[in-house]
Amino acid sequence: MEKGNQSSVSEFLLLGFSNWSGQQALLFALFLCLYLTGLLGNLLIMLAIASDHHLHTPMYFFLANLSFVDLCLCSTTVPKMLLNMQTQTQSISYSACLTQMYFCVMFANMDNFLLTVMAYDRYVAICYPLHYSTIMTQRLCASLVAVPWVIATLNPLLHTLLIARLNFCSDNVIRHFFCDINSLLPLSCSDTSLNQLMVLAVVGLIFVVPSGCILVSYTRIISAVMKVPSAQGKLKAFSTCGSHLALVVLFYGAITGVYLSPSSNHSTEKDSAASVIFMVVAPVLNPFIYSLRNNELKGALKKALSPSKIFSQ
Repeated sequence: MEKGNQSSVSEFLLLGFSNWSGQQALLFALFLCLYLTGLLGNLLIMLAIASDHHLHTPMYFFLANLSFVDLCLCSTTVPKMLLNMQTQTQSISYSACLTQMYFCVMFANMDNFLLTVMAYDRYVAICYPLHYSTIMTQRLCASLVAVPWVIATLNPLLHTLLIARLNFCSDNVIRHFFCDINSLLPLSCSDTSLNQLMVLAVVGLIFVVPSGCILVSYTRIISAVMKVPSAQGKLKAFSTCGSHLALVVLFYGAITGVYLSPSSNHSTEKDSAASVIFMVVAPVLNPFIYSLRNNELKGALKKALSPSKIFSQ
């Protein structure tokens, strides 16, 4: 392929973890297990919530949406990565790369919004328990999901259209396991200053603002919990929210390391590891974090998977 502004690439090469040449079989098995675990876990959560009318509450409504988004988020990257490992190929077409980038950004944004909404839901439940049903109405819950979906759909469209106007010349090697914006922009032979500005502005708004809202919500939650006279009550409240907060810290910590840290701190290995955390590990952890200590959800799942229930259908 000749260099020059008139030439353009028709495909990219995803290096992924190809530098780990001796561990490809181990990596394949690891990511396959992670993907199947996340797929099965999130599907089971959605099945349990859909099949039990007792779980048709705001908290479980948001959880079902989070499970769906997590399932889609890891499905945008892991199957292609596994296919490349299995076939020993690294290519992805130009159009497929932009499509993957769009859906990665969309579902990552939606994951971010849902974590924020769930933090607000827990804040209302703990700080205003007597008014919870009047505040968290069906209309508000639907709006808290519908509006983020609109934003999450339009935001990656902006980035995709801005990247589609760029020229990509001779260099088509993406040193990542998926088509990430930060990995695509350095390959362009066009001026990418507008793209970089929009990435910083949008990432700042879409991730910094929600993370601030989560921080405020949990600060007030902790303050309210500390006023509970019963030690058992405090333990129960912290147990409910602690796992959610741990996932939030993991998710936002990884995103900050990739998109909001100084460029001098970036490296292929660090960015890949951080991306694996919020693109693969966090979606897999969600089913366990939100269900292992949730007796209502475990009971609904047992009921949905009971032989009598299955055969009656």
